[in-house]
Amino acid sequence: MPTPHNSAEKNQIAKTVLMPGDPLRSRFIAENFLEDAVLVNDVRGVQGYTGKYNGKPVTVMASGMGMPSIGIYSYELFKFYDVENIIRVGSAGAYTADLNVYDVVIVDSAWSESTYALTQNGDTNEIQYPSAELNAKLHKAADKLGIPVKEGRTHSSDVFYRESSDYMKHVIEDMKCNTVEMESFALFSNARVLGKNAACVLTVSDSFVTKEETTHEERRASFTKMMKIALEAVTSD
Repeated sequence: MPTPHNSAEKNQIAKTVLMPGDPLRSRFIAENFLEDAVLVNDVRGVQGYTGKYNGKPVTVMASGMGMPSIGIYSYELFKFYDVENIIRVGSAGAYTADLNVYDVVIVDSAWSESTYALTQNGDTNEIQYPSAELNAKLHKAADKLGIPVKEGRTHSSDVFYRESSDYMKHVIEDMKCNTVEMESFALFSNARVLGKNAACVLTVSDSFVTKEETTHEERRASFTKMMKIALEAVTSD
């Protein structure tokens, strides 16, 4: 049965969902990686497609930007569509010099100053964790494909534009975050609450150290390594 934010029927959504933030990246993945992909949702322009990869059904659906947005879409997929696995495939800023633009990072935890988990379910933890099983599959897939990956804690920020950079010392040195994005904390929290599996693999789109950055088009169409890793992880035996 459709939800207020998803017009797909329950049987049109696969048990595994890849979730980029950008709806155009969702379409890119469907058109370039999935066989027999069908558009199953376009409410508010948040495109969702279901097709096959390695002969197995996969849905790719955008989350929009920020924790409130991915919080809605991932919760509905887990709760009302019986989705078992969601892997976020997103872009991130690099906080540390050992990460370069286009590096692929598998997230091992997400720290946030957000009140998402507290407000949604009373959880006071500032760190949320992905599925160990999914992360192991991501690493195995990366090894199989010969794609080098790095790992670390991401900062799931509530805001994109800040008036001060004073926060960075605490985030990097105390909280040990090597990347920043805006969604993983809420995704991991939803998965924990609902007894599901979630993971996140990121591509570095810009660096706070070198100031190098990629364009919107490059982020949409060039971050294919993380897409391949995620698809391989959830469809290979």
